Amino acid sequence: MSYNKAPSITAETINPKVMTRPAPSTFRHAHTYTARRRRRRHFSRNHTTVCGVLPVYINCKSSCGDTPARFVYLKVKIFNYEPCGEIVRHAEVNLMMQILIRSHEDGILCPLPEYPLYSASIILHGGTMVPYNLTEDRGWGLEIFEVKRCLEEARSAGLTVRAMVVINPGNPTGQVLSITNQEEIVEFCRKEGLVILADEVYQENVYVETKKFHSFKKVARSLGYNEKDLSLVSFHSVSMGFYGESGRRGGYMEITGFGDDVKDQIDKVASVTICPNIAGQILMSLVMDPPKLGDESFESFEAEKEKIHSSFWKRAETLEKAFSSLEGVSCDMMEGGLYFFPRLHLPSLAIKAAKSEGVSPDVFYTHRLLEATGIAVVPGSGFHQVSQTPPRDPDDLTFVYVPYILFQ
Repeated sequence: MSYNKAPSITAETINPKVMTRPAPSTFRHAHTYTARRRRRRHFSRNHTTVCGVLPVYINCKSSCGDTPARFVYLKVKIFNYEPCGEIVRHAEVNLMMQILIRSHEDGILCPLPEYPLYSASIILHGGTMVPYNLTEDRGWGLEIFEVKRCLEEARSAGLTVRAMVVINPGNPTGQVLSITNQEEIVEFCRKEGLVILADEVYQENVYVETKKFHSFKKVARSLGYNEKDLSLVSFHSVSMGFYGESGRRGGYMEITGFGDDVKDQIDKVASVTICPNIAGQILMSLVMDPPKLGDESFESFEAEKEKIHSSFWKRAETLEKAFSSLEGVSCDMMEGGLYFFPRLHLPSLAIKAAKSEGVSPDVFYTHRLLEATGIAVVPGSGFHQVSQTPPRDPDDLTFVYVPYILFQ
């Protein structure tokens, strides 16, 4: 198959319902939209390439100003930026699914075990989830031949696969992709004309010295690919990751490899939400513009940051050792993120008891654990973990997953 030479997403290929919505000029505060267009033209003239950090405020000036875009620019330092506001990550994902999905014949590649936000958003907007399996025996690694197999099967079934979701570091599996693996994904998506939907909210949470976080945009640019070669959407959030401010909802997405006509439609759909919350915007601006060397608060900030990160690291090691020492429990090394995905080998009597109650073994276990200890965990079936087919031995039938052991 020949490489795509142009972005795979154009105004003619997005959801037609988006195109028929009223233009932003009909909104009450359309002057803000017009200002964004002027800024976009300004940055187009003054930088070598155009990238789209999504502006999503409509009825007030963003309290963050240019901070998110400047953060992206300074962190990678090889591409330009434009001013933007913020929305929470769930809204970002829903927005992109609304743009990409036209009917049930449109598919989105998603990893299993999955973060349910993606499958729910795909279903909500009438699309079809195309699952690809992460490999547990290789530390929940992503293997391109598995993704290619799933893509080909989906296309044979008549689906038009539009994008590939990649979560790095992993949720709920806690793996960190190697840069070689990321390069394979970039090459694969470029060749197949797929948009990369990169969930990178745990980028500060890496706990192994042999791995480092690399943004997909940085990887793509290091391979020499620009806006004309690859469509990419990167998600980030203050509610997750290193800061873990779950009570504050704020985030952003950066879009690259989309034409201005598509960005205009994304602006329009985002404008329907009126305005992001101010508290979330302020917190996001603080996350993206931390104290710098020479600032009065720099040393205290760095000390607190190191303390928090070290605490996460120690708790990850403690939980890994604890789970691995338990009878009937196995647990892969946690490389990043905030969650564990332990595997339990339940005895046959527990399996029979679950069947007698009409529930799956993992649901049975989580209910009994909650009743006995007050500890709440999520059954592995909620993440659609693939089963062994065929089973490696009879005991494999008793394997259940109890993920999302939050250690924050």
